[in-house]
Amino acid sequence: MFPTGLPSPNPPPPTQEARTVASDVNNDSSITSSKKRKINSSEKEDIDSISSSPKTTNSSSCSSTSHHIQKKLRFEDSVDFIGLDVKMAEESSSSASCSSNKTKTMFLTGGVVHHANGLTKTAGSATFSNSKPGAAKKLVIKNFKEKPKLPENYTHETWQKLKEAVEAIQNSTSIKYNLEELYQAVENLCSHKISAKLYKQLRVVCEDHIKAQINQFREYPFLHKIDKCWQDHCRQMIMIRSIFLFLDRTYVLQNSMLPSIWDMGLELFRFYIISDLKVQSKTIDGILLLIEKERSGETIDRSLLRSLLSMLSDLQIYQDSFEQRFLEETNRLYAAEGQRLMQEREVYSRGYRHTLSHVFYCFSEHPELNRYFCSPGLNHLLDENRIQDLSLLYQLFSRVRGGYKTRKIIHCTIVINPEKDKTMVQELLDFKDKVDHIIDTCFMKNEKFVNAMKEAFETFINKRPNKPAELIAKHVDSKLRAGNKEATDEELEKMLDKIMIIFRFIYGKDVFEAFYKKDLAKRLLVGKSASVDAEKSMLSKLKHECGAAFTSKLEGMFKDMELSKDIMVQFKQCQNIPGNIELTVNILTMGYWPTYIPMEVHLPAEMVRLQEIFKTFYLGKHSGRKLQWQSTLGHCVLKAEFKEGKKELQVSLFQTLVLLMFNEGEEFTLEEIKLATGIEDGELRRTLQSLACGKARVIHKVPKSKDVEDGDKFSCNDDFKHKLFRIKINQIQMKETVEEQASTTERVYQDRQYQIDAAIVRIMKMRKTLSHNLLVSEVYNQLKFPVKPADLKKRIESLIDRDYMERDKENPNQYNYVA
Repeated sequence: MFPTGLPSPNPPPPTQEARTVASDVNNDSSITSSKKRKINSSEKEDIDSISSSPKTTNSSSCSSTSHHIQKKLRFEDSVDFIGLDVKMAEESSSSASCSSNKTKTMFLTGGVVHHANGLTKTAGSATFSNSKPGAAKKLVIKNFKEKPKLPENYTHETWQKLKEAVEAIQNSTSIKYNLEELYQAVENLCSHKISAKLYKQLRVVCEDHIKAQINQFREYPFLHKIDKCWQDHCRQMIMIRSIFLFLDRTYVLQNSMLPSIWDMGLELFRFYIISDLKVQSKTIDGILLLIEKERSGETIDRSLLRSLLSMLSDLQIYQDSFEQRFLEETNRLYAAEGQRLMQEREVYSRGYRHTLSHVFYCFSEHPELNRYFCSPGLNHLLDENRIQDLSLLYQLFSRVRGGYKTRKIIHCTIVINPEKDKTMVQELLDFKDKVDHIIDTCFMKNEKFVNAMKEAFETFINKRPNKPAELIAKHVDSKLRAGNKEATDEELEKMLDKIMIIFRFIYGKDVFEAFYKKDLAKRLLVGKSASVDAEKSMLSKLKHECGAAFTSKLEGMFKDMELSKDIMVQFKQCQNIPGNIELTVNILTMGYWPTYIPMEVHLPAEMVRLQEIFKTFYLGKHSGRKLQWQSTLGHCVLKAEFKEGKKELQVSLFQTLVLLMFNEGEEFTLEEIKLATGIEDGELRRTLQSLACGKARVIHKVPKSKDVEDGDKFSCNDDFKHKLFRIKINQIQMKETVEEQASTTERVYQDRQYQIDAAIVRIMKMRKTLSHNLLVSEVYNQLKFPVKPADLKKRIESLIDRDYMERDKENPNQYNYVA
């Protein structure tokens, strides 16, 4: 069928739908020669519902039976249901005599209804319903007598009209015919299966026209001619496609091997014009010349340049024919520009900013930045914190792919130099803030720079193993210790967050744990912690960063302090403590706290008696446990009477033992005090020094000096004066010696050996058999601290000696697990 509103030269050919209903028969009207099929009961009911005027005619065949008469339908050839002749014949069985055949011709009217059995019937007709019961009804459907044909010379005349229209478009003249008429003509030709011929003819016309255009490109100005030809070609193909749109959307669309009309035009233009070596060479040379002129500061026609580059892109030759030459020319230009700038101006001179601004201007005008330009003054800019210049540099290099490559900012001098140990952590924090500010402000929080910064910090902080971890722990201790009035709680919290960022970069986190635990124990036992909330906040940060196993012992220390308070409440309620001495005991689980060397000292009888009372009380509640008194961690509050009046002295246990001796005598030598108290010589000298040489001198030393020497004599200072009632006399803390640091580090290494052994046994127990290289690789993956291959090999040999594993007898490089 033709679309609505378009003229049709002839009726359309039969459609495919009717072929599924009708059977092929001869175009003979004879009823006896047609094929017949029986209709089931549902069909019988459907036919009975069709009605027409009850006019009965005699059939050519006679029947004497008045019983059930079989109903039959006859179909002749496959036909369309639109405009078909429908003939119906009714047979009468009431008369025994046969009369001449008469056929009643009628057309079915009303809505067409499709039934499941393939019949198409009309609704609203009463022909069949009014027929007499028992009459045989036959439906005959015939095809058109003649197939639809186009008028003579219609195809040729229509193509001539279309060809004239195409040539008029190509020659920029007026079209004689109406565009709608031309569109309908194309549709009519396509409907009669002339699409392939029409497409070929159209291609030939376009091809001939494009061939004729090549001769005009022998003259100058060349670029304007090629641009005008391209613009005209695009305009013409758009008009031609609008006329042949039906062809483009039906025939061409159904044939995937054929290009669309627009693509066909591009293909022809590319093949006959741009692919010509002379034309292509002149075009690309002209474009490069325009770009070079613009870079030199001359004014060019940018619209022409934009149009020509768009043409190369649309014709899909930009990358193959133009891009490579363009990049080569760009590289040569900026290589020369970079060399000229570096010769004219010294990078480190005062004119650096002017140089950078000039280069930025050049590259802003010409964004084709290349790899030949670089800034060797980056470190200089970072050291001087020149934010504006760094921002300018980043904008410059970020304009092209690969224009900037991140560099690790190595600042090893902060870590490697032992002279800077006191200020190392603070310098690291300041440097980290500086780099973060540069990345946020200058580098726009670029992820590549953030990752490079993290890698750089991780690299240079671990250039000196273990020492940064130790110093970070001590720095945290200095911030959390009582008496630190440098910051408020909020500022302290922010500072801890910054310290945790540095903490993430260190490898030896177990070293940090060892020193942090030792300092935390002092703060808790001596009561020097600035804030319990700050302590627990730091603990939660460590737990979040390293896991619950890392902080389990630290949490146990806090738990011991809380349990000790509950135990002392029970002790004071249940026991009657003799005398006026108030006793407070902290029960410490040895596995949680640092290892302390016990020191036996001579305590007064009152203290010994209180210790025994508490020991009896505690073991009565917790049988099977053992108490070990740590005198080095004890402290006391003494009430003293001087000439000025009564004072309270807050001192350590060792200071207490020394001061109590002066209740029994006026003057004692160093040897006498040492013998009476039992305090170790070095500890005793520091204790006497704190009492006789510090700010609060409650005893006199003869002779006077800063250090305690053998033979010195000590006496009570009755004239002691102080503005405070309670005076805290600090014990002179012995600076941590190299031996003590080595001892702490050695304990860390010992714990590491246990962890290495456990990791190896876990892996071998799971894998049973494993080669040396695979075992080492898996151990490295499980451990959270660095291990030297030689140390790891020693641990493997140790496990082999202890029969945890064995070497394979056939392959010595392979290990077997020993159950």
